Amino acid sequence: MLKPDYDFIVQKIREATNLSEEEINNKIQEKLEALKGLVSKTGAAHIVANELNVKLFDFSGKLQVKNIVIGMQDVEIAGKVVRVFPVREYSTPNRSGRVGSFIIADETGTIRVVAWDDKTQYLEKLKEGDLVLIKSGYVRDNKGVKEVHLGQRASIVINPENVSISKDVGKPLQKKISELKPGDLNVELLATIIQVFEPRFFEVCSVCGKRLKLVDGNYVCEAHGVVEPSYSYVLNAFLDDGENTIRCVFWREAVQKLLGRNDSEIQGLRQDPQGFEALKQELLGTIVKVTGRVVQNKTFDRLEFIANDVIKNPEPPSIQESSTQASKTETDM
Repeated sequence: MLKPDYDFIVQKIREATNLSEEEINNKIQEKLEALKGLVSKTGAAHIVANELNVKLFDFSGKLQVKNIVIGMQDVEIAGKVVRVFPVREYSTPNRSGRVGSFIIADETGTIRVVAWDDKTQYLEKLKEGDLVLIKSGYVRDNKGVKEVHLGQRASIVINPENVSISKDVGKPLQKKISELKPGDLNVELLATIIQVFEPRFFEVCSVCGKRLKLVDGNYVCEAHGVVEPSYSYVLNAFLDDGENTIRCVFWREAVQKLLGRNDSEIQGLRQDPQGFEALKQELLGTIVKVTGRVVQNKTFDRLEFIANDVIKNPEPPSIQESSTQASKTETDM
């Protein structure tokens, strides 16, 4: 089932007519009142679009990221690979297999692509900067965020001859904390570390890296059964950009970059947590450039930033870069 949201429908009506946003909203409100609460606001927007002969969906040819809608089937989309994530094994009462993901970008936005089972073989060949043509994907909702999924019918062509993407596509979008919204991918923050928490260590499978469960005194992996655990870690910090603050979550590789320590040295902190105090003091007040994604923490009703990469004490942007970014922001507005 296709699930375009209200803003998407209003934008499509604006693009296809000479109506202003205020005029469109008034028409939708009139439809709501006429139907006396028997339809949702989004449903009323659908009706208005149909009455104005506005086509909300165009399934012909390749789609752009901005036109991807939850519920779409047999999707064809092209983009540049921005980031590739590790493949992991999964196991449920009904099935088991492998799953991996990567992020692509085009001139209109970014989106996560999720590959299941035998389609994860593509991820072994992908690298950042590759162009991809995805065929027969389907679109799912992951906590309010759109994702393209690759099932049995899907395929990927890597660096096809008939696909071209602007060389500037895929660069992280610089934002202030106040500009962040849930689902943002490949976003870059420049901020100062104002608070750091001790790293938390947790047991993972030494074979697949998946988190373990403690069952009857044994550590159990859903895919590999009882195993001798390895340890991974996560570190939380608060960042401040001069106007707002946000909690930032650093996982394994990002923790190593943030602390300037290798895995063995960080593992040593599990037995000697007091050794972290000196590292913490070094980090406080440090300026960082962090690239990652934004999620909604529903438990605390707040946005959080998940770091993919971090640079400490980055070089200040040149006047030209600052002017370019300012111009882009004004254009986007």
